[in-house]
Amino acid sequence: MWNRRDWDDFFDIVGKRWNMRRPPRPVDMSRRNRVLPTEGYSLAELDDAGLSIEQAESLGLPVDAGRVGSYGPNVVSLREYLRATRSRF
Repeated sequence: MWNRRDWDDFFDIVGKRWNMRRPPRPVDMSRRNRVLPTEGYSLAELDDAGLSIEQAESLGLPVDAGRVGSYGPNVVSLREYLRATRSRF
């Protein structure tokens, strides 16, 4: 049986690894010129960043096939995330 210290150590280890590089959150411009979070990345954004749907899902990135178009900052954040995750492995 695990005691409280074992659980604390476990969550510290898992939290550190996850916080090192958390997947970016997709955003999009609203009609009022505000940036709002969206359900996932559009297919055009994934294509511009050089990702397929299968690769994005294996990395834990949300994909929204219904969104049309791409938002530049999303593509830039995806490219940076890819560089960071590829350098780790």
